[in-house]
Amino acid sequence: MNQELDFMFIKYARVWIPDDEEVWRSAELTKDYRQGDGVLQLQLEDGKDLEFKLDPKTNNLPHLRNPDILVGENDLTALSYLHEPAVLHNLKVRFIDSKLIYTYCGIVLVAINPYETLPIYGADIINAYSGQNMGDMDPHIFAVAEEAYKQMARDERNQSIIVSGESGAGKTVSAKYAMRYFATVSGSASEANVEEKVLASNPIMESIGNAKTTRNDNSSRFGKYIEIGFDKKYHIIGANMRTYLLEKSRVVFQADEERNYHIFYQLCASAHLPEFKALKLGKANDFHYTKQGRNPVIDGVDDAKEMSTTRNAFILLGINESYQMGLFQILASILHLGNVDVKDRDSDSSIIPPNNGHLSVFCELMGVTYQDMSHWLCHKKLKTATETYIKPIPKLQAINARDALAKHIYAKLFNWIVDHVNKALHSTVKQHSFIGVLDIYGFETFEINSFEQFCINYANEKLQQQFNMHVFKLEQEEYMKEQIPWTLIDFYDNQPCINLIEAKMGILDLLDEECKMPKGSDDSWAQKLYNTHLKTCALFEKPRMSNKAFIIQHFADKVEYQCDGFLEKNKDTVNEEQINVLKASKFDLLVELFHDEEKATSPTGAAPGPGGRTRLSVKPDKGKSSQASKEHKKTVGLQFRNSLQLLMETLNATTPHYVRCIKPNDYKHAFTFDPKRAVQQLRACGVLETIRISAAGFPSRWTYQEFFSRYRVLMKQKDVLTDKKMTCKNVLEKLVQDPDKYQFGKTKIFFRAGQVAYLEKLRADKLRAACIRIQKTIRCWLARKKYLRMKHAATTIQRFVRGYQARCLAKFLRRTRAAIIIQKYQRMYIQKTCYKRKQAAALAMQCILRAYMARQLYKALLREHKAVIIQKMVRGWLARQWFKRSLKAIVYLQCCIRRMRAKRELKKLKIEARSVEHFKKLNIGMENKIMQLQRRIDDQNKENRSMSERLNTLETSHAVESERMRAEVTRLRGAEEDAKNNANKVTSLLEELERLRKDLQNTQKEKKAIEDWAQTYQDEMEKMISELKEQNQLLKTEKNNLNQLIQEQSQQWTDKMQRALKEETQQLENDLNEERSRYQNLLTEHLRLEEKYDDLKEEITLAVNVPKPGHRRTDSTHSSNESECTYNSEFAESEEGSRVGEDVSKSILDMSLFLKLQKRVSELEQEKQSLQNELDRREEQFQRARARDDEEHKKARGAELEYESLKRQELESENKKLKHDLNQMRQSLRGSVEAGSGAPGSPAYTVLLDQLNASNEELEVRKEEVLILRSQLVSQKEAMQHKTTMTEPLPYIEDVQKLTDAKEISQAYMGLKDTNRSPRFTRRPTEVNELMSRLRSPFPDYHKLNEDGELWLVYEGLKETNRLLESQLQAQRRSHDNEVEVLRGELHSLKEENNRQQQLLAQNLQLPPEARIEASLQHEITRLTNENLELHSDDPKEYKAYRISMLRRMVDLMEQLEKQDKTVRKLKKQLKVFAKKINDLEGGQMDVSPGQTADEPVHPVNIPRREKDFQGMLEYKKEDELKLVKNIILELKPRGVAVNLIPGLPAYILFMCLRHADYINDDQKVRSLLTSVINSIKKILKKRGDDFETVSFWLANTCRFLHCLKQYSGDEQFMKHNSPKQNEHCLSNFDLAEYRQVLSDLAIQIYQQLIKCMENILQPMIVSGMLEHETIQGVSGVKPTGLRKRTSSIADEGTYTLDSIIRQLNTFHSIMCHHGTDPELIKQVVKQQFYIIGAVTLNNLLLRKDMCSWSKGMQIRYNVSQLEEWLRDKNLMTCGAKETLEPLIQAAQLLQVKKKTDEDAEAICSMCNALSTAQIVKVLNLYTPVNAFEERVSVLFIRTIQTRLRDRKESPQLLMDTKLIYPVTFPFNPSSLALETIQIPSSLNLAFLTRV
Repeated sequence: MNQELDFMFIKYARVWIPDDEEVWRSAELTKDYRQGDGVLQLQLEDGKDLEFKLDPKTNNLPHLRNPDILVGENDLTALSYLHEPAVLHNLKVRFIDSKLIYTYCGIVLVAINPYETLPIYGADIINAYSGQNMGDMDPHIFAVAEEAYKQMARDERNQSIIVSGESGAGKTVSAKYAMRYFATVSGSASEANVEEKVLASNPIMESIGNAKTTRNDNSSRFGKYIEIGFDKKYHIIGANMRTYLLEKSRVVFQADEERNYHIFYQLCASAHLPEFKALKLGKANDFHYTKQGRNPVIDGVDDAKEMSTTRNAFILLGINESYQMGLFQILASILHLGNVDVKDRDSDSSIIPPNNGHLSVFCELMGVTYQDMSHWLCHKKLKTATETYIKPIPKLQAINARDALAKHIYAKLFNWIVDHVNKALHSTVKQHSFIGVLDIYGFETFEINSFEQFCINYANEKLQQQFNMHVFKLEQEEYMKEQIPWTLIDFYDNQPCINLIEAKMGILDLLDEECKMPKGSDDSWAQKLYNTHLKTCALFEKPRMSNKAFIIQHFADKVEYQCDGFLEKNKDTVNEEQINVLKASKFDLLVELFHDEEKATSPTGAAPGPGGRTRLSVKPDKGKSSQASKEHKKTVGLQFRNSLQLLMETLNATTPHYVRCIKPNDYKHAFTFDPKRAVQQLRACGVLETIRISAAGFPSRWTYQEFFSRYRVLMKQKDVLTDKKMTCKNVLEKLVQDPDKYQFGKTKIFFRAGQVAYLEKLRADKLRAACIRIQKTIRCWLARKKYLRMKHAATTIQRFVRGYQARCLAKFLRRTRAAIIIQKYQRMYIQKTCYKRKQAAALAMQCILRAYMARQLYKALLREHKAVIIQKMVRGWLARQWFKRSLKAIVYLQCCIRRMRAKRELKKLKIEARSVEHFKKLNIGMENKIMQLQRRIDDQNKENRSMSERLNTLETSHAVESERMRAEVTRLRGAEEDAKNNANKVTSLLEELERLRKDLQNTQKEKKAIEDWAQTYQDEMEKMISELKEQNQLLKTEKNNLNQLIQEQSQQWTDKMQRALKEETQQLENDLNEERSRYQNLLTEHLRLEEKYDDLKEEITLAVNVPKPGHRRTDSTHSSNESECTYNSEFAESEEGSRVGEDVSKSILDMSLFLKLQKRVSELEQEKQSLQNELDRREEQFQRARARDDEEHKKARGAELEYESLKRQELESENKKLKHDLNQMRQSLRGSVEAGSGAPGSPAYTVLLDQLNASNEELEVRKEEVLILRSQLVSQKEAMQHKTTMTEPLPYIEDVQKLTDAKEISQAYMGLKDTNRSPRFTRRPTEVNELMSRLRSPFPDYHKLNEDGELWLVYEGLKETNRLLESQLQAQRRSHDNEVEVLRGELHSLKEENNRQQQLLAQNLQLPPEARIEASLQHEITRLTNENLELHSDDPKEYKAYRISMLRRMVDLMEQLEKQDKTVRKLKKQLKVFAKKINDLEGGQMDVSPGQTADEPVHPVNIPRREKDFQGMLEYKKEDELKLVKNIILELKPRGVAVNLIPGLPAYILFMCLRHADYINDDQKVRSLLTSVINSIKKILKKRGDDFETVSFWLANTCRFLHCLKQYSGDEQFMKHNSPKQNEHCLSNFDLAEYRQVLSDLAIQIYQQLIKCMENILQPMIVSGMLEHETIQGVSGVKPTGLRKRTSSIADEGTYTLDSIIRQLNTFHSIMCHHGTDPELIKQVVKQQFYIIGAVTLNNLLLRKDMCSWSKGMQIRYNVSQLEEWLRDKNLMTCGAKETLEPLIQAAQLLQVKKKTDEDAEAICSMCNALSTAQIVKVLNLYTPVNAFEERVSVLFIRTIQTRLRDRKESPQLLMDTKLIYPVTFPFNPSSLALETIQIPSSLNLAFLTRV
């Protein structure tokens, strides 16, 4: 032991040390511990160093921490170190980090209140836990409920679930969810809605027994024990409730921030309702009993809505409205009683003021007198042996008496409601077993503890004793089962504390004795307690500073009780006279409350059932006095002790299951954990005691296989034997030296506390050493590989560097030599160039200097000689230039103004150019403007060039002038002498020269200015051009950008539209699938209800003794498919006689229907007669009004008709004449041909033939014209005759329509008449006669025949007539088209009505026979009513006329339709007869080859012609139909006879029989056969619905039968793949489209039955094969398991593997293929199979913490890959099955990926798109490392995931719906098998069928 301690308490070991705030803190050893050390050197988690002192006597070493791998376990007993800090830390980690509120602690379920609604109680969670072993799933209240339910069914022993905890811990909610689980998994057997009634009791009890406290908004202020009864099939049949210790004091007093019972506030919130006006209620703050807490509102609770829920629950439990109002009346009177004001009369008496309003209302509501109640509220009666005194009481006692009365009334009302709830939940069926749910207070201790806390803690002492004994018993059973030595475990026995309370002379006994004393008081009772127990009982103590309190040492803690109020609360006294006043009330319900229980009446009027004897009441049944006064004197303590004793007897007779509810904090903060409060409750509820008991023995228990798998790494190869048990023993003896630390059981190894941690440390050290060695080896290998790579790289680098250096040296030497040569030639070239440049420079300088000097001389001479000429010329030029400048300035100014305006316009254009459309419009205009500007620039350039030319001209003229001046100078030199002589002239000349020089300078300046202006203008123009170019470029760029933007937007819109289209398509597909799924679910629900109806019908038939019916034929015309009106087959006639009752009921129903229809017909006839009379009256008025118009119209039309008649006769005579002339002309032509003059090919012949053809065409046109005219005349005559002779009135709308049509005809005819009367056509007869005479002449002149264009005129006239006739024909055609459209609309409406009728028929298929006729009649009445209302609302006048016209039109259409149907049938029959005759004739003829003579003998050919004669039909007699159905459906076994049949043979046989019935046109036979087939398939599926082969066989045959009905229906869409012979086999007389829908529905039902059957087979395999079985051996090691894993209710019946699942899938696939199931249907079945596998696996993964590890993810991924391989082998990868596994694949990947950084979070979010956010977070929370090297997922990382997935729009549902069935479709799959080739095997016993 010391060596082990030294081994465990080493450096870096982690321990727990006590702490005042956190209770326990974690620390780490910084130095190894040695035996005898006085202190431990520790370091806290915050880095602070600490010395932990050790007591050398006790050696109080701190508790060791469990390895991190064990933290967060589902079961606290799985921890290696079982102590308080380990339990507290494990609960905190699960609650805070993993958000898990449930944890096992051995047999106890610890439930921590999250103060938040969690999605873990839905129907999907219930289904997931149903049928599972407790240890296999994560802790949950449903797991405890399932364990209790299983043990009840397996052991046939009653069960109890004990839910305890302090107020606000969640006891009521846990009990409620347990009851909900029982109500869900076990439906009621005989009575309807028993589960709803059981659950409906919760809102009732919460309203009258729950209240808001400072700790809980919905605190139960009473204890209750609910027994849920079950029958032998373990279905719920009823329930019974017992209540304990109602807190009556809350009715009259509430502390701050608390409320009274909810029902009072619900009443006040509903006071505005009309039914509550008589109660005279108001707000809650208006009443004393509901305003003391000063907080009448609970956040998030609507009291009015809760009141509605409570009332609905009352109704559901059979408490009707009258009783409810009675209850509410009593509750309201209690509130008014609390407001009764009592005043002092004197010191010893009190009085209630007269006419007190609230007391008056109280007396009115309670039905008592005001005087009696006011008197006895202020007085009491004292009885002695001889006399009776009435004594007034003071105000304080009167108020107490008032409050005591209110409490007593409420208690009686509470008990009455409980009794009637029990009566409503009572069942007449005998109870076989029950499960009890106990919801009672946990251990309580407050600052001031009184009588209520005493009773609660007393009950908890009894429950703790029972709990200890149960745990002790379980431990003993486990030890005995495993055959290990049993050693007595020392545990806390609280029997002394119980004796202190309930034994003789105990606390309760002394309290009852003190209550009997006349002057008993709390002080005297306290002194008796001190005298009796203070020195004799160690558990009883007296406080030091008080004489009115006592202390009891309970199992959980010491509690100090204050004696004040114990006697009063124990006696619970009520003034008997007040009770007598109430008993004398006129209010029946109030009187009933105070009667004995045996005399109580039920609110439903039913007497109490026998079950009342087994129900245990709050008050004991024994010793009950008939006098009510004695009942009031019975003490509360005695009642509670007796009730508690009965409760303990019940619990001891059941198997208990414990749920301990923990309140994590006092502030109701969600997921906030207060360690102090948690430890307090863990100690109080016995969880730590459970841990202590477990730790005292062998808490850790492993199976030999688990131990071997986990600690295989600690074994050597030689230690591994074939016997795993012996291997474990040998290894364990080597690892653990102390044999007391473990025991070897029969199937398990038992370890003491701490040994698993020791083994885990050895395993971790071994793995760590192995890891270090692996790391060392790998690092060595990596370093060596790196060194070799570096060495090779260095050598390579050296080689390349040396080569590079050598190449560089050679290159340097070559460059040096080349440089020297280049320098030599370069220096030579430089010197030579320099010399030549100097020489050339000297010559150039000389030349330039000489030229310069000559130019200077020339300039001087020129200036002197030409000064005068220059002045003259310059002045003229300046004048002209001034004019031009002015003109240019004006032009320039105009340009500037225009440019300014153009800029403004340009800005506007730029603004407009921002629009793409405007830019496109102005782009071409802008280019034109640019071209104009370019032209303007060119003009300016031309002008500049002209200016330059002018300047050049001026320069030239100037040069000429200079020459002239030189000549003048020469001349002046000649005259120099004259100048000398004339000095005066010289002076003037000098002045003139000077002036000329100045003028020249001015001229040069002006020239310079002009040149500057020209340059400036040119610069401005260039700048303007550049700006325009830039603007143009900008506009082009903007245009390109806009075009690009338009293209991008177009592309974006295109992509957006494509995405929207894709999404819409996907949405439509989803909607279609949802609609199919909804329809198929409705079919499933219909089938379930039908089965339930049949079962109930059978039960009723068996329960009621029906006399034996006689043999009679049924006259029903309803098919058994529950919808179609078909004839019953003889098979239906041979059913049991139980159907006679149905026939009688149907006949009665038919008679009632006949009477209803007869009544409806009479009503319709009356309505029709009234409408007819109204119509006649209106028609007479209309006829009188129209008669005058007709007379006038006749006179106007008479003359025209006569003229038209004459014209017609004239045209007919002309037509006859033309025909005669034509014949004569033909004869003359033939004579000419015979004579040879008109031989073919001659010109005369050709011309004559062309004219003859033209004449023929003209005659044809005339003929058509005559016919049209004749038809018009006839129609007009008929119309006129019809107008004159019309006697039958027609609707006004139709007459108007006909008048309109006649008017159009009249206008057309008048136009034609005018055309014919034109001069152009009046001469037509003479022209024709002349033409014919010319043609008849012996030698006609064909050239003169057409002179003057006569033929052309005739031709034009005929064309005009033709056009007019065509226009009239078009008008007639349009009117005809309009009528056709109207008829088509009517036909369309009739088709819609037909479709509605079909839908109604399909709906009626799903109704029972009794409801079909009523539903059809109701639908027809509704339809007619709606139509009538619509028409009547639109126009009442038109309504009646339209109705009559529609009725007549309907009758006409129906008659036409019947005639057409008869004609079609007749023609079909004739066609068949003719086809048969033709076949006979073809069969009788013999083919003769061309080379064969008639004399040769013909040898018969051996051809099986009889096979060719078969038409693919089977004939049977009507009486053989039952035999046919029996042999082909009912008695056909898929495993027997049907093995060797053609796939789908039964379907082919049935269809061939159906074809023959169709061929002979036997309607009754068709209906009877189809009805019998459908009924028989349903019957065989109901009988053998669990057999997969049977269901698969009939699914394949039903689909084949459906395909045959489609293939041979005659519809074109189904005949595309038929052969000609198959098209001949189509049905000819009947349209079975409605039956196709019925068969489709039947196929859907069979498919769903197949899926359920398949699911039942696969379900037990999935979890074991996909999750639990290790397909890859050695990957995952088993972690320690807790007690729950050991005590699962049902042992493993057999381990399934992945191979088992694949084998089963192969079996399913082979069976379906053998039965000939459609490939598409097989794909759908496989997809459903894989969905079930994926959904069940993922759901279990989400509910099993032990499965969420890296190694398990690897196992799952491998298993999924095997399933995918199976799909590839079967060529089913495209069926969508793989996609159904995507959530499971992503969950497996989520277990394997890194889960640390933000990048990992982003990768997880993008990867897990098939998982919901709740599923991802759940997997991350459940992720548990199997080895110490794995890291847990941090809370911060999980929050990061939640933040990233916050925007996802998805369902918050956690689990996948395992009951989901994908909507099935049956794609048309035609068969190529010829019906005439099918042979019927003799094994089917169908010899009575004849092939046709």
